[in-house]
This record gives sequence, C-alpha cells and structure tokens, in this order.
Amino acid sequence: MRILVTGADGQLGHDVLKRLAAEGEKEIEGAGIGDFNLADFEATERRVKERRPDVVIHCGAYTAVDRAEDERDLCMAVNAGGTEAIARACRSTGAKMIYISTDYVFGGEGETPFETDDETRPLNTYALSKYMGEEAVRRLVEKSFIVRTSWVFGTNGGNFVKTMLRASESRDSVRVVDDQTGSPTYTVDLAALLCEMARTEKYGTYHASNEGFCTWADFTEEIYRLAGRTTRVERITSDQYPSKAKRPRNSRLSKSSLDREGFHRLPRWEDATARFLKELQSI
Repeated sequence: MRILVTGADGQLGHDVLKRLAAEGEKEIEGAGIGDFNLADFEATERRVKERRPDVVIHCGAYTAVDRAEDERDLCMAVNAGGTEAIARACRSTGAKMIYISTDYVFGGEGETPFETDDETRPLNTYALSKYMGEEAVRRLVEKSFIVRTSWVFGTNGGNFVKTMLRASESRDSVRVVDDQTGSPTYTVDLAALLCEMARTEKYGTYHASNEGFCTWADFTEEIYRLAGRTTRVERITSDQYPSKAKRPRNSRLSKSSLDREGFHRLPRWEDATARFLKELQSI
C-alpha cells in the first residue's frame, strides 16, 4: 500500500511515519513544508497525482491559532485551499484520504461531549479554515475519513507540555486557564489509530483524543506532578488571559463514532502524558 503523509515535519505527521515504518509498511513517503506548499493549489494537486498514493494521511496544516487572525488569507489558503487541492487529487486517482480536523469547529457551548453530527460553529479563523477543509473532503472524496482531535502534543515540535516545562525552569508560578475543558492528545496514540483506519473502509467522521477530560490548569498540574516540578499553578479565567483568537470553553469530544465502527479508544490522557515525558527524557 502506497501511503503519502503530509505534514511530515510536524508533530503528528512525524509519528504517523514512525508508526507506519514500525508496522512494516514499505511504500511510505512523507511530505513536509519544503515538499508541498499547500498554498500553491495547482502544484499540490499535481504532486499528489504524480505520486499516485493509495492513501493520503493529511496532517499538514496552518496551526498558529492566534497569528491566523492576522494572516487570515494564508491560513485559509493552507487549511481550506490546500486540503481541497489534495482532495481533488485523491478523487482523480481513487485514493483514500484521512483529514485531521479540530475540536475548534464547534462553538464550545455547554458541558457535554460533542457528537460528530452536532452543529458546527467555528469561533475563529483557524477553526473556520479547518471546517472548510472538512467540507471540501466530504464533497470531493468518497473514500474519506475526517478525524477531529484536540490539544495535540508530541516530540517533534512545540506544544503546551513543552511550554509549561520551560516555564517551570524559571518561574515559581504560572497562570493557566481553568475554564476551558477538553482532552489532551498524544500524537503517538493518535498515529496508531490513523494507521489502523487507513487499512479499513470504515469511512466517515470521527472524534479521537485521549480519554478523559481536564482543564488546561488540570493538565499543567499533572505535567508538573509527573515531571517532579514544584511550580505552582494559578487558576485563571479566559477573560484574565485574553488572546487574539477566541477559544471554545467546551472542547469535549464524544468517542461514540469510534465505538460504532469497532475502533479502539485512545488511552487516558494522564497515561499518555506520562509516556510522553518519558519519551522526552530519552531524546
């Protein structure tokens, strides 16, 4: 099976490629920023067609949520236009497509987990761009998986865990938002699920993140506990930590979509965080 992974130099793409190789896949190719300029639609579509993959796992994306409010055109081009270009190529060649989306497509109301068919209401430019990517994939690719995830962390790139660890090296306390709730997601665990999906024909929209829910403050306290750090976490509201892009208060995702199709849920977020910290120590 020929598999093309975009975003190969990012957190998730890196771990998807590692997982595929560990599982014995021989015909795998990673495409990073230097290979695919997703904002160049014609070149992106052409290059996917030239490679003629059986599966495209599209991890590449513009993910700078706050900066996207100032770089709206670029964000939309990469996440919406670039995704559509890949979708057109997949339709032309008959390839499967796995598209990584986000909890941000929902408006963040309430306290119950969102189902895959709940109403979407993107709150910021990044969220809208990812939603438009979803719509392009649904419209163009019959053999497609749309996988929404949240709060991603892995070794190959920057993320919240690394940021909090760095902060603890120079500060006695950190102020962390305590009124946004969701699920951290370890790229190693998500990669395993994506590779499993790629070998099936169980197409559709899924939610996938590590099990359990927490706030960003809860997450930070667990990071420090596991890492043996004594930095104090000061719990604050979103209003006390203003950001350019609005964030959803409720990012809980229901995993019933995985259950229905017989996919395994990811491990608990606490377990995932512990394994990630051990991986960081080994690098």
